[in-house]
Amino acid sequence: MSLIDIRRVFTQVEDIHHEGGPRSATPLRRGAIAAVLTNPYAGRHEPDLLPLMAALNPVGLDMARRLLSALEVSTDRIQGYGKGAIIGAAGELEHGALWHVPGGYAMRELLGWKGDAPSGAKGIASGGQRGNALALVPSTKKVAGPGATLDVPLTHLNACYVRSHFDAMEVRVPGAPRSDEMVVFLAMSTGPRIHARIGGLAASDIAQWDGQR
Repeated sequence: MSLIDIRRVFTQVEDIHHEGGPRSATPLRRGAIAAVLTNPYAGRHEPDLLPLMAALNPVGLDMARRLLSALEVSTDRIQGYGKGAIIGAAGELEHGALWHVPGGYAMRELLGWKGDAPSGAKGIASGGQRGNALALVPSTKKVAGPGATLDVPLTHLNACYVRSHFDAMEVRVPGAPRSDEMVVFLAMSTGPRIHARIGGLAASDIAQWDGQR
């Protein structure tokens, strides 16, 4: 029997024109997608969680593709990303950690990363070549009830030290998660905070190509 039973998929997209300062010539577009699914481990302690992590790999890939389509931009327009999970009350925080690999590798594959990937997350090319999406995808998770919100962190996809792209997107799915469910999120953005001006490493000055600087 499949470990994956998706009840709902929820997508949101926003355009930010300004935050009280000058109107941007190009608005910042941010989007998130959520999948509400049954938590097969709800209500019990399961020592081996890895089967669900493997089963989530194709879910991550499908969600990443859907989110990019909803944003209506090309892959080269995406500059930031993040992920997260909310676990229903009958689950545990560790169930949210299962999303780290499937959610992260899905977006990195879609956005051009070329490196090693876990089984089930292929097409990511092997060989460790330099590509796009070099930075690890930031994440957050919590156990909460229906309608809970989550602030999904966003960072620059190639260098996590790029200060202008430190951001977060508030997400929620009305009525989810139920106690025996989990909600997994992916988020992407097309640029820095709309009035970023606190200095630090600029995206144009990325030099190390190590995912950090």
